[in-house]
Amino acid sequence: MRNGIEFAVWGPYALFTDPLTKLGGEKLSYQIPTYQALKGIVESIYWKPTLLMIVDEVRIMNPIRMESKGIRPIEYGGGNTLANYTYLREPRYHVRAHFEFNPYRPDLAHDRNEEKHHNIMKRALKAGGRRDIFLGTRECQAYVEPCAFDEGDGYYDNYEGEIHFGPMVHGINYPDETGRNQLEVRLWRPVMCNGVIRFIRPEACTEVRVIADMQPKAFASGDVESADKLFDKLAEGGDP
Repeated sequence: MRNGIEFAVWGPYALFTDPLTKLGGEKLSYQIPTYQALKGIVESIYWKPTLLMIVDEVRIMNPIRMESKGIRPIEYGGGNTLANYTYLREPRYHVRAHFEFNPYRPDLAHDRNEEKHHNIMKRALKAGGRRDIFLGTRECQAYVEPCAFDEGDGYYDNYEGEIHFGPMVHGINYPDETGRNQLEVRLWRPVMCNGVIRFIRPEACTEVRVIADMQPKAFASGDVESADKLFDKLAEGGDP
């Protein structure tokens, strides 16, 4: 895949919250990661507003197991509420993703250096990402490292038939990624075959719900450091 990366991401727990379970203060994880959660991991490895990160597919390496915990969430008004959160236990995924230039940011056309962005991205992946990595929520810290997507043995590699997960959130549409001045949520129906889930592209989702009106973020001249300058810093031994 052009401008692509392949990486493993894992941690002790994950919480890809099903929004239907938030109403009563409880949280229940989806059985699999959402496109948006994996996109967030890719953007934690390396992100620039010049780029659109596209997640192509995910491979489920470990068995899907749940664990419930009693949690005392922080309440700013005081209180001592006990909630029940259900996490995924010991998740591990192989992810394949790539980037494209954002057509809705013509103001950042000066930063479209494909080769340098790709090299910086691969270097950032080797270093474990430029920002904290987590699986769905901040308390679920995780780790990333480069890998070959097809390497190793996955728990569902030889599963006979398909596994359907029903309707679930695909991701969020932001104005600077769609050209529409709206915040939207996308829904889809994922299917796993031999341990692999292939994501449809965001624009291919037919079930889209508007959440609110929203304007894209404006960047003043000089707010975004070009890939050329960042690459030169790295060549001099700076952090990725």
